[in-house]
Amino acid sequence: MSQETGFLARPDGARIAWRRVAGAQPTVVWLGGFRSDMTGTKAEALADWALARGQAYLRFDYFGHGESDGDFAEGTITRWREDALAVLDELTTGPLVLVGSSMGGWIACLTAAVRAERIRALVLIAPAPDFTEKLMAPGIDAAGREALARDGVWMRPSEYGDPYPITAALLEDGARWSILPGPVPITAPVRILQGGADPDVPWRHALELAQALNSDDVVFTLIKDGDHRLSRPQDIARLLAALDEVA
Repeated sequence: MSQETGFLARPDGARIAWRRVAGAQPTVVWLGGFRSDMTGTKAEALADWALARGQAYLRFDYFGHGESDGDFAEGTITRWREDALAVLDELTTGPLVLVGSSMGGWIACLTAAVRAERIRALVLIAPAPDFTEKLMAPGIDAAGREALARDGVWMRPSEYGDPYPITAALLEDGARWSILPGPVPITAPVRILQGGADPDVPWRHALELAQALNSDDVVFTLIKDGDHRLSRPQDIARLLAALDEVA
């Protein structure tokens, strides 16, 4: 078995890069995080797992991310949600297990809510619903707010590299897609892995999502010493165990 690669054309001409493994259903779909791409540690580990198990698996890069077209600064939650729905509708058939990391956890919830009939389960890693409004906006200092008002963009410092643009459009659009405090209309089984030492998504924020879900089959796993990425070997093992349970 091997991986297939391609690009999905969007209505505005932008192309969304994707990689796919053929195999048994349900199809596992990777939904990456904010400013991440489909070649990260967890996404690659899922590809290896899918190949070894003979499981259908699809991953992709949102507009402005990784190998896809577009300027990251022009991205919004609306756009990235639409990318995810297009990928699900045009590149997969049958039941799905959505695996969402950080922002991808929010996108997974937004897409699952409108494709409920296809969702077998969700596995969420440090899910960050409403992060633009509840996690990012409160941390913008006076200079940042001034830059947003004046220029429509703020260069946010990052622990992972160079500062990156946060636009007023992203913050305003994100508020439109708020899902907390719920209820979140998802009834499929959900597994959540959350680091207790996550500097980006407080564990209480992820727990609020767990409590807001309509599903009764929700398991919340707190990894006390886990960071935001949860990419250590032991974290990957927990992720694969969760997938083995629901896929």
